[in-house]
Amino acid sequence: MSPQEPTQPPQPALPAFGWTAYAEQVNGRFAMIGFVSLLLLEFTTGQDFLSWIGLR
Repeated sequence: MSPQEPTQPPQPALPAFGWTAYAEQVNGRFAMIGFVSLLLLEFTTGQDFLSWIGLR
């Protein structure tokens, strides 16, 4: 009898087009910073974002 080789689980396929966990984490952080910035802008100026940039 030959000794059995240990089996390894299959490796997951790497995401294409730069969709990595790190990129998604950084994107989420920037989105949170932008959202909080818009809330602060609305609170301090008394106008919403569209009014602030002149679209309303």
